[in-house]
Amino acid sequence: MLKPRLIPCLLIKDGNLVKTVKFGQSKYVGDPLNAVRIFNEKQVDEIMVIDIDATVQGKEPDYDLISHLASECRMPLCYGGGVTSALQIEKIIGLGVEKVALSAAAIQNPQLIQKGGERVGGQSMVVVLDVKKKRFFKGYDVYIHNGTKNTGRSLPKLIHEFEKRGVGEIVINAIDEDGVMKGYDIDLAASVQNETHVPITFLGGAGSLQDVQKLIRQCGIVGAAAGSLFVFKGKYKAVLINYPSPKEKKEIFDILQ
Repeated sequence: MLKPRLIPCLLIKDGNLVKTVKFGQSKYVGDPLNAVRIFNEKQVDEIMVIDIDATVQGKEPDYDLISHLASECRMPLCYGGGVTSALQIEKIIGLGVEKVALSAAAIQNPQLIQKGGERVGGQSMVVVLDVKKKRFFKGYDVYIHNGTKNTGRSLPKLIHEFEKRGVGEIVINAIDEDGVMKGYDIDLAASVQNETHVPITFLGGAGSLQDVQKLIRQCGIVGAAAGSLFVFKGKYKAVLINYPSPKEKKEIFDILQ
């Protein structure tokens, strides 16, 4: 039976842990391996690590970094960034990663989801969709390459396409809310949740545990991912790796009982 999950999302740039606001200039916040070690102690549900420059720069995944991350992680690990082939997917899973996240590669070649699933299992295939509100009309545009290129594709149609290809999970990343810490886009979350039976994770906007609770209350059993919430503390956003205690997390999820 599926359960809601609370997922730290770590962004990697040049091997460093960084944070962005609305996909803008990145801010250095630390060492990703050190962050993983701290999250181990806090017993997080799972963790997502995304290399934000690999695809844009046409680079291969950093297998050395992935191997180090996987060896440190005592929780399920999802990795994304620079993945363009089924062979790369298989290699990453072979390093000890549980899930591989695709973005631009999946949109440009949906068959990659199916091919990857045939090698490692559909449950290990994740697609991340970076979305932004349309400027003059209702709905959302889907972007790739760190939010710099509008694909012109329909969000619902893409979700249905990926579902048909056997994707194990879809992550919806709200560009407008990235790093703002004023809450998830609940309207977006509710509309996506109604489109598919595939497990959905929402990312972008969480600034408090109350924001997470609101998402769970509105959408039910979903993944609640966040970056800033788990690396910053206080109104001055001091860098401090944090995660709710088991008691705090139980209070968030008890609304589903």
